[in-house]
Amino acid sequence: MTILVIAEHDNVTLKAVTLNTLSAAQKLDGEIHVLVAGYNARSVADTAANVAGIAKVLLADAPQLGKGLAENVEATVLLVAKKYTHIMLPATAYGRNIAPRIAAKLDVAQLSEIIAVVSIDTFDRLIYGGHVIATVQSADLIKVITVRAAAFDPVAADGGNAPVQTINAAPALSSVSFIKRELTKLERPELTSAKIIVSGGRGLGSREHYEKILGPLADKLGAALGASRAAVDAGYVSNDYQVGQTGKIVAPQLYIAIGISGAIQHLAGIKDSKIIVAINHDPEAPIYNIADYSLVGDLFILIPELINAL
Repeated sequence: MTILVIAEHDNVTLKAVTLNTLSAAQKLDGEIHVLVAGYNARSVADTAANVAGIAKVLLADAPQLGKGLAENVEATVLLVAKKYTHIMLPATAYGRNIAPRIAAKLDVAQLSEIIAVVSIDTFDRLIYGGHVIATVQSADLIKVITVRAAAFDPVAADGGNAPVQTINAAPALSSVSFIKRELTKLERPELTSAKIIVSGGRGLGSREHYEKILGPLADKLGAALGASRAAVDAGYVSNDYQVGQTGKIVAPQLYIAIGISGAIQHLAGIKDSKIIVAINHDPEAPIYNIADYSLVGDLFILIPELINAL
């Protein structure tokens, strides 16, 4: 049994979610290969080679792979796919874009956002907004799987010494071309990798209050900023900040929810957080059902007091 993990990267840095995906792959107890598909991405391959538990790193380095276009990455994966029993990707925008294409071309069912490995062909995944765990089994010879990173602790980033093998990239597809990419530059930690997240909801009342109230607290704690869907829909912040089932799934050491009532979709996105602190004026807010620590009161009074006490 041989497993292929598709690395997520930016041609310079190996994304942390790849380490979580490798953790899931190691539970299959097979030989693990990592594919780095990019351009001038040798440093990423070398980083992957140092990860504990990796048998081999495959490096496909070509201009058409440099922008991470799903169609070109998928075509390169298909060149080696039939050598593997499992092909695994993180359940991020990157992985969700590529995995269905691979599964479709291989004519197999995709296993989406697994949270546990039961056996080599059986996996757990969440359904109904995270309220039900479904155990699914696949009889496909090649299993294409996306992994919910928050459900698996990352493997050690060092301790390995895998060889790096260069492989050919598939030719660029003429039907697709890169036009532009607009990236949001964050001064604070990125949501999916942050150890502490300060998140705000509709209870903040406005965009101005969001930054005025949450910004100083996040700076004090060295935290990432997040938001509920209600806050995003109200225009307080862009959807890059959205936490929840329809946003980003997170699992920080500490999640502080301020002015968030706790819709099902939001709770599903934060349930793997180690400690959840909820601050809300409504004592009946659903988020209190999963919070480890709860504080009922006026956030406009409580948060400044908290900042002064830190």
